[in-house]
Amino acid sequence: MVIAVSRKKLLLTAAVSAALLSAAAGYFSGRSVMTARSDTSMQEPIKWVDFNVSYEALRDTMEADISSYGEAVHYDWIELLSYLACVNGNDFSGYKEKSLTELTEKLSGGTDMDEITKEMKYYQYYKECFEAILGEYIGEFAVQTESDDAVVWEKKYGLKVFCPIAKNYSFSHYDDFANARTYGYSRLHTGHDLFGSIGTPVVAIESGVVESVGWNRYGGWRIGIRSFDKKRYYYYAHLRKDHPYTPVIKEGAVVKAGDVIGYLGMTGYSEKENVNNINRPHLHMGIQLIFDESQKDGSNEIWVDGYNILKLLQNNCSEVYRDEESGEYVRRYDYYEALLEGKEGC
Repeated sequence: MVIAVSRKKLLLTAAVSAALLSAAAGYFSGRSVMTARSDTSMQEPIKWVDFNVSYEALRDTMEADISSYGEAVHYDWIELLSYLACVNGNDFSGYKEKSLTELTEKLSGGTDMDEITKEMKYYQYYKECFEAILGEYIGEFAVQTESDDAVVWEKKYGLKVFCPIAKNYSFSHYDDFANARTYGYSRLHTGHDLFGSIGTPVVAIESGVVESVGWNRYGGWRIGIRSFDKKRYYYYAHLRKDHPYTPVIKEGAVVKAGDVIGYLGMTGYSEKENVNNINRPHLHMGIQLIFDESQKDGSNEIWVDGYNILKLLQNNCSEVYRDEESGEYVRRYDYYEALLEGKEGC
């Protein structure tokens, strides 16, 4: 059973057993997915996530977090989103900034978040889910910038993940998560497609370790990168024929957020390697959550709708250029974050 989780609704494959459906029935309330996680002492890993957060809510909570950094009261966007999910029943379709403003006013007035949320049964559940999805997206980092014709390092606090398409390269997309796919067998689309030109540089969304690289009959030439906290697995698929990857990509390699890792293409849907069998060039971007290693592969996978996440990432694109000697595209400005300390090659 692959669990395809969408901002529209929770979708399950037909392979879900009757017993599991029965157990899951008690977890639903309205449109939201509720699991028996209000007791934080439970040791069972989360098995259900319904990521419905709108772009507007992501943007507003991110801005509240960043703008309050270093202030007497710092708003944590994960906590803000968790509170909003409790208030709206995890339905962000009617999100209004007023709800967020009222919350931040309480916090700035001295009321503690624990006090505000103490009667919210699912606050800890949502917090754990959003932490798994977005936990390392905002933080401290250093990036190279140009100043007076010199390249210098600048320390910042903000969004430290990147759009998977390099800066100044055009692409189109729509919310195609959970659409039907039929190659091989009938299934749901557990990713988000970004349509562009063959050869467009693809960059790492988040820093991490390459866990898989090579040919897959469905995804063609693909790369799988695991976040350092091991909670997120990023799947980049349908990369370019003949020259899908940059030379640094190999299993076990460490990549930085914003590094060029490969090139957009249309490979896949073939048992034979290096075949273009996809109708339209695009990057398949998949985001998998892993609360327990048993969820990494097989019937217990959890994938989230990346549409609104991608819209947020478009606020931070990595600028690249073509290296004349190697012919490869590389990032123009280097990047560093504390999670890279001690990592090989960093």
